[in-house]
Order: sequence, then structure tokens, then C-alpha cells
Amino acid sequence: MMGIHTYFRSLNELERIIRCPGKFKFEEHSVSAHSWKVVQYAKTLADIEERNGVSIDWKKLYEITSSHDYGEIFIGDIKTPVKHSSKELRLLIQQVEEGMIDYFIEENIPEDFKAIFRKQLREGKDDSVEGLILEVADKMDQVYEAFAELQRGNTEKEFIVMYRNALVKIKNIRLKCVDYFLENILPDMVKEETPSSIDIKKITEEALASP
Repeated sequence: MMGIHTYFRSLNELERIIRCPGKFKFEEHSVSAHSWKVVQYAKTLADIEERNGVSIDWKKLYEITSSHDYGEIFIGDIKTPVKHSSKELRLLIQQVEEGMIDYFIEENIPEDFKAIFRKQLREGKDDSVEGLILEVADKMDQVYEAFAELQRGNTEKEFIVMYRNALVKIKNIRLKCVDYFLENILPDMVKEETPSSIDIKKITEEALASP
């Protein structure tokens, strides 16, 4: 057993796992960079919720947002359309990921820290306000990554699908911070649109109008 050092050392691997593999991208993003951005989005989203009288468990929020993609060390970043092509496949992928995390903890983490690591590295997306904020923050980064590609004229259809699906997912989550994002942040983003072969404004409007 190598102890917690093994966990710390493994974090370097997240810097080498590139998101949305196999597609042309103007900007490549690692899983570690994505995780850092998700924490920043979630922090501000939680502040908006608090301003609207919602109680936030900040420790839980930081735990689940900072570690939400740790399992990709073992399975890599599976393309979003594949990962979400069916509920059954998504569940199987999640089960494999969770199983490998459990095995990693059992083999490498000291006994007195195992319960802590299981709690911190668990799947954090659930119906709690913190879990929903994580879901929104995760999808927001997809929106921003896809938007940057579309803005530059990247015609890979996967980025249009990613942008649209992430917006649809966000708008269907009932949180005050989602209302704020849709009413105040997204319009500013769309105003940034630069001349390209892709009509981002139209794609945005269609996503917001869909069920």
C-alpha cells in the first residue's frame, strides 16, 4: 500500500485526459481544468442561491464539485453523445467508474481515511441543492467549451449537440441560479457572438424553446 500519496500522485493523470476526444478543437481542455472551472461556477451559483434564502452545505459542495470527475482517471472521458445515448448505458458507465474508485480506495487508502474518501469521491449529482448545483455547473462548462468552438466556426456537429443539450438540461433544473444564468449570463454570452458560419443565437433560442 502506498497510502494517500498514491491519490495525490494520481491527480497528475487528470491533466493528461483531454475532454471530448477524437474531435477537432481549437482549444483543448483537460479534465483537471474542467474540474477547476466547475468549482468556480458552483461557488457563484451557490452564492446566488444563498442570496435567495437557500441554505448551502459548502463543505459538501466543494467536495462533490472538486472531485466529480476523479473516476475518469480509470475510464477516460467518454464522448458525451455515447455516454448519454441511453439511461442504461449511463448507469453501467457510472457503475464501472464507482467500482474502480472503490477498488482504488480499498487498495491504496489507509483504513482510517477510507470512509472519508468514499464520501468525497462519490457521485455527487443528486436531488440535493448541492447536487443540482453541481449538475448545472458541469453543464455550464459544456456550454462554455462548445460556445468557444462554435464562435470560432468549428463545424463539428458534436459541439452544436453539446451546446444545445447542455442548455436544455440546465433550463429544466429548478434553481434560482438557473433563472439568473438564463436571464443575465446567457444573454451576455450570446451578445459576444462573432461572425461565423454557425448561428449561435438561433441554436440558443431553439434550445430554450424545446421541452
